Amino acid sequence: MPSVLFRSMLALCGFALWLPLVILPCYSQPRSARTSSGANRRVPVIDVTDLYQPFQDPGDNFDLVTAYALPEIDLKAVILDPHDPFRKTVSDHPILHDADKNGPRDPGFISVLQLNYVFNRNVPFAAGPFTMMKSPEDKMLDVPGFQQQGVELILKVLRESSQAVTILSFGSARSIAVAYNREPQLFRRKVKRILLSAGSSSGKFLEWNVALDPKATVRLLRSNLPVDIFPCATKDGPFSYESHNSYWKLPNLHFVEQMDPMLRRYLDYALGRVCRCDFLRAMDEDSPAESSDLHSHPHHVWETALWMEVADRKLVRHSDGHFSIVPVGRVLPTDTALVNRLQPIVVTVADDGLFTTTPTGSKSSFRLYDRGDPSLNEKALQQAVPEMYLSFHP
Repeated sequence: MPSVLFRSMLALCGFALWLPLVILPCYSQPRSARTSSGANRRVPVIDVTDLYQPFQDPGDNFDLVTAYALPEIDLKAVILDPHDPFRKTVSDHPILHDADKNGPRDPGFISVLQLNYVFNRNVPFAAGPFTMMKSPEDKMLDVPGFQQQGVELILKVLRESSQAVTILSFGSARSIAVAYNREPQLFRRKVKRILLSAGSSSGKFLEWNVALDPKATVRLLRSNLPVDIFPCATKDGPFSYESHNSYWKLPNLHFVEQMDPMLRRYLDYALGRVCRCDFLRAMDEDSPAESSDLHSHPHHVWETALWMEVADRKLVRHSDGHFSIVPVGRVLPTDTALVNRLQPIVVTVADDGLFTTTPTGSKSSFRLYDRGDPSLNEKALQQAVPEMYLSFHP
C-alpha cells in the first residue's frame, strides 16, 4: 500500500498535469470577448500590412497594436506586404518614387516578434511576394519560396479555421489576390469578408495602396468576394476629407508617454527608428530616446474605422459631451452614436486600379464606408483613440 506521502505526491502531480487544461483557455479567451453563456465570439482575423523596419508609415506600428490588443479580435496571422523598390536606396517606381527618403527598409518582422513577446503570443507571420502581379489572374508561383510564405499562410489559416475569417488589408492586397487566384473556392467558403483600406472616394486619384499593385485591386474588385471598401483618399489626395474616406489626423502623440510601459517602448523603438540587435530586451527596459521630440509630430491615421467595424465597436458621444469607442453592448441609451456605416454599392474598376462606386438599393457583395460629417468624426477620434490605446495592457 502506497505511503501517505507517496499518495500525496501522486495527487499533486495529477493536479499539476490537469491545471493547464483549466487555466490556458481562460488566459487565451479574454472575459470581455465572451458572451454571458461563455461562448467565444472573438472574430478570427488575418492582418495584411505593409509594415516595414524602419517604418515607412508609423501608423502601421500603431495599427498592429490594435490587432493584438482588442479583446474582440482573434489574430490568426500577420502577413507582411513588402514592395521591392522600397528595400533599395533608390526607388524606380513611377508613382511612389519619393518613398525611399528614409530607406532602404525591409519587412517588419522585428515589430511582429516584439508584439508576440509583449503580448505573450505566438501569432504566425510571413512575407508575401515582393514584386507586382503580372496580371489580375497571376498566381505568382514563380517567385522565390521565401516570398510564397505569406500567400501560403493565408491559405493555411483559411483551411484550418472552423469559422469564416475576416481579412484586413492595409497595403497592396497582393497576397490576398494571389491566394484567391490559387484557391478561389476556399475563399468563397471561408472568407467572411475583406476590409480593403485603399483607393479614392472620388475614383479620380490613384491612391498609394492601389498604386503599389493595381492588378491586385482589380482582381478583388472584379471578384464576387464580399469586400468592404474604406477609401484612403479623395480627389484631392490622401490628406483630405470627405464622408467616404477614412483619413483623420492626431495633432501629436504625447499620449504614448502614458501608455503601458512595454507598449510605449515598442512604439518608441519604431518611432525612433532604433537599430538594436537585442530588440526583445528593448521591450523590458527604458532607454534614452533617439529624438527628444518623438511624440511631438502630427500623426496621420487611416485604419481606425476598419478596426471599429471588425470589432463591432461604436464611436459615441456621451451625455457629458465626451467621445469614446465602446463595444456595441456597452452603448448607453444616453449615448449618441456617430455615423460609421457601410452602404451597398456597385463597383466599376479600370485596368489601372482606379474605381468608381454607385450606391444601390439591392443586395451587393461590395460596400462603401460612410462616416457622415468628417470634421465631427475627426474631433471624436482625436479624443477617443488615445483613450483606447491607454486602455491596452498586455
